[in-house]
Amino acid sequence: MSRSFTEREKENIKRSLQEACKQNWTQYGYKKTSVDEICRQAGISKGAFYLFFESKEALFCEVLCSVQGQICSAASEVIGKHKDKYGVAEALKLIYREYDKNNFLYDSDSADFTILMNKLSEEQAKKIEESNHMSQRLFLSQPYLKVKVDADLVMSVIYSLIMNIKNKNILLHDHMETFDYMVDHLIDSLYE
Repeated sequence: MSRSFTEREKENIKRSLQEACKQNWTQYGYKKTSVDEICRQAGISKGAFYLFFESKEALFCEVLCSVQGQICSAASEVIGKHKDKYGVAEALKLIYREYDKNNFLYDSDSADFTILMNKLSEEQAKKIEESNHMSQRLFLSQPYLKVKVDADLVMSVIYSLIMNIKNKNILLHDHMETFDYMVDHLIDSLYE
């Protein structure tokens, strides 16, 4: 007979599972990350895993949406403190640095990510899609921010800047400094 967990244990175990998933996903990718290894790191049995998540994909979906939500909240705080285009620039720098720590956030065109997306339920895929739209609201829906160009162009430039992280290993100069330079020089072209 399996023992039951207290509410506090459940919270701690769930957090441990999410952290183990995040670390393994960053290091090995989705396909090579096993539920067995995640459970071993969290200190629970594989059977207990299914008390917390219905599937490996459910855990990965929750981790992705959670990380995106945390990044968006932190960026929103930065923009809220500096209610102008320079707050947007600082928020973008924060986002870029978080993406640098979590390569699964930008590796969406890999075969590994495609395998994950193909295994998600319709509800999970929709949750990820909604999570992806948070940034659009963040950079376009602030009453104190006025864009100089078409909103779609603003979002395309922001996305292009952040996705430049995929090229970080081939740049001749430090990729963080390069990103910061591009943001600092483009922000005046995007916002009033």
